[in-house]
Amino acid sequence: MNFDIAAGVEGSNPLLNILIFAAFVVITLVIVFRASRNSKTASDYYAAGRAFTGPQNGIAISGDYLSAASFLGIAGAIAINGYDGFLYSIGFLVAWLVALLLVAELLRNTGKFTMGDVLAFRMKQRPVRAAAATSTLAVSFFYLLAQMAGAGGLVALLLGVEGGGAQAVVIAVVGIIMIAYVLIGGMKGTTWVQIIKAALLIVGALVITLWVLGKYNFNFSSLLQAAVDKAGKAGETLLGPGKQYGATGTSKLDFFSLGIALVLGTAGLPHVLMRFYTVPTARDARRSVVWAIVLIGVFYLFTLVLGYGAGALVGPDTIKKAPGGVNSAAPLLALELGGPVLLGLISAVAFATILAVVAGLTITASASFAHDVYANVVKKGKTSPDSEVKVARITALVIGALAIGGGILANGQNVAFLVALAFAVAASANLPTILYSLFWKRFNTQGALWSIYGGLAVTIVLIVFSPAVSGKSTSMFKNADFAWFPLSNPGIVSIPVAFILGWLGTILSKEHDEKKYAEMEVRSLTGAGAEKAVVH
Repeated sequence: MNFDIAAGVEGSNPLLNILIFAAFVVITLVIVFRASRNSKTASDYYAAGRAFTGPQNGIAISGDYLSAASFLGIAGAIAINGYDGFLYSIGFLVAWLVALLLVAELLRNTGKFTMGDVLAFRMKQRPVRAAAATSTLAVSFFYLLAQMAGAGGLVALLLGVEGGGAQAVVIAVVGIIMIAYVLIGGMKGTTWVQIIKAALLIVGALVITLWVLGKYNFNFSSLLQAAVDKAGKAGETLLGPGKQYGATGTSKLDFFSLGIALVLGTAGLPHVLMRFYTVPTARDARRSVVWAIVLIGVFYLFTLVLGYGAGALVGPDTIKKAPGGVNSAAPLLALELGGPVLLGLISAVAFATILAVVAGLTITASASFAHDVYANVVKKGKTSPDSEVKVARITALVIGALAIGGGILANGQNVAFLVALAFAVAASANLPTILYSLFWKRFNTQGALWSIYGGLAVTIVLIVFSPAVSGKSTSMFKNADFAWFPLSNPGIVSIPVAFILGWLGTILSKEHDEKKYAEMEVRSLTGAGAEKAVVH
C-alpha cells in the first residue's frame, strides 16, 4: 500500500478517527456516570468502595500500566533498534515480580487510601505524610506531563491537526475529558475506563499480531528475516544486543541504570500502588497482581511482533521520517495492514490509553493531596470524609489545569526524560522508604524524611544536569550544554543514595517505636486490624 509520508499517520481519514474517538468518549462517559451513582463516601471515591475483584483489578492495573509509551513507544523502539528495544518490555514486566513479592499484599493490609498511610503508620504523621504527598505529586505530575505532551501531540497527528494552536486545543480536550472522568466517577469510574481500555488495547494488539504473523505463515523466523532484509545494511544488528546501547561503555552503563529504574520504579509508582486498595482482601490484591503480570506479559509479547512487523512491512526509514517518528510505527503498521478503518480503530485505542492513564494519575495525585496534606497535615485528622472528597475534587481540577498547561508548553519537546524522571523518582524516593517501613524494625521518621526528600532531590538534580536535558541533538534544550552527569537516567546513583540516606537518617536518630512496628508487622502479614483502618 502506498501512502503519503508527508501527510503521515493522520492523512488517511481524520473524520473517521474523530467519529471513533467520539464514540469511545460517549460510551465511557455513560459508564463513568452510572458508576458515580454509587460513589458517596471517601472510600468510594478513593478506593472504589473496595468492590472490585482480583481479576477486575488486575485488568485495571494492566490498563493503568500499559501507557501510550508501552503501546507506541516500545513497538517503535523494537522496529528501529530490535533486540535493544525489546529490553524495555522485559524491564517493565520483570518489575511486577518486585511489586508482587515485596509490596502488593503488605501494602493492601497496612494502608487505607494512599502510600502516605503506610509510611506514616509508625512514624510522626504530619512530616511523613507531607513528604509522601510531595513525592507522589512529583511522580504523578512528571508522568502526567509526559503523557499529555507526547500523547496529545500524537492524537493531534492522527486527527490531521497541524500547528501549535490546534495541537494545544487537542491537549486541552484530552485534559478536560480526563478531569470529567475523575470528578464524575472517582476511582470506580476511572477503574471501569481502565478495564475497557485494557481490553481494547490487548484485543487490538492481538488482531494486528495475528494479521502480521499470517502474512508470514505464522513463522516468526520468516518475520525476523523480513525485518532484517527491509533494514538493509543495518538489518543484522536488529537481532542481537548493542544497536542502541552497546556503542560505548557509557551507553551500556546508561542502559543498566535505566533498567534498574524501570524494575524498581514500578513498585513505587503511586498510581499503581493505589490500585491495591480497591480490592476487599489481601488475597485479591495478590490475585490482581498475578492477573496484571499475565496480561502485561502477553501484551509485551505482542509488541515483539508489532515492532518487527512494522520494521518488515513499513521499514525503519519510513518510520523515522513520519510525523511522530518512532511513535508512529504501530499506527503506520495498522495503515499498511488494514487501511483507514484499522488505523482509526488503533487511533481510538491510543486515545483510550491516554485517557485511562492520565485519569489514574490525576485521581492518585488528588487523593494524596486531600488525604495526606489537607486531612492529616492541615486539619490534623479533624475533618469529615465529605470535605476531604470535596478537596480531592478541587485538587483534581487544579492538577488537570496544570497538566494541560504543562502539556501545551512541552508539546514538541523531548519528553522521554519526564518518564525517566517519574520512574527514577519512584524507585529512589518511594521504594526505599516503603521497603524500610515494611521490613526494618529500626526505621524511623528521620530516616523516612531523608530517604524521600534526599532521593527526590538527588534524582531531579542528576536529571537536570544529564544529556536528557542538554548537550545532545536529542536533548530537551538542544542549543544548551550544562550536562556534567554522563547518564540520561540517574537510577544507578540515586537509588543506592536514597537507601543509604534512609539508613543514615535512621541510625542518627534515637526515635524507635518497637511496639508500633510489631503492630504493623502483624497487620501487613495477616491483615488483622486492617479493616479498622478503612472505617471513618
